[in-house]
This record gives sequence, structure tokens and C-alpha cells, in this order.
Amino acid sequence: MVRESDKYTYRVTWSEEDEMFVGLCTEFPSLSWLSDTRADALQGIHRIVRSCIKDMEHTGEKVPPAISTKRYSGKFMVRVPPNVHRGLAIEAAESGVSLNRIVSVKLAQ
Repeated sequence: MVRESDKYTYRVTWSEEDEMFVGLCTEFPSLSWLSDTRADALQGIHRIVRSCIKDMEHTGEKVPPAISTKRYSGKFMVRVPPNVHRGLAIEAAESGVSLNRIVSVKLAQ
């Protein structure tokens, strides 16, 4: 059985400052878990997230949804300086594609 907490975005990285591995959860940026091994850091952050969710549910707080379960439209607005907009429009015209296509390609790189 997959728990809701298993759907969250976890990662483990090295902390030079602490000289240990640190487990992190994107949906709970204030939480972390330090350990001597990657596996223990991952297990630790899983445990603390589950505990935090349990507390939030008990107190009636809204539990953040997992990024993996969110639906995205594929649309978002970005503001850029006019000279950047002009340069992208020129590049798109010279390539024979839409401005949207040029920007999508650049973002995917």
C-alpha cells in the first residue's frame, strides 16, 4: 500500500557544513534529517514527514498536496525585458517557428 507521504518529492544530498547526508522533502521545506548514510537520511526524512502530516491532520491544518499528484496546464506567464522578448521573436521568425516553440525549447535545455 502506498502512503500519501510516499508520493512526496524527496532527495538526499551531502551537507559539507554538517559533514553528513541531509534528507529533504520539497513539499515540506522546513524539515530535514541528518545522518551518516544516504539510506538513513532518506528513512529519517520519510519518518518526520509522516509525523508532521499526522500532527497537521490532528490539528486540522491543511496538508500540502504532493507535487507528483498535481495537474499542470502547461501554461505560465513569464516577464522578460523587452530586448530579450525582441531577440526571441527574431530568433523564432528566422527559424520559422512560433515564439512559444523557441521559448519551450530553451526552457527544456
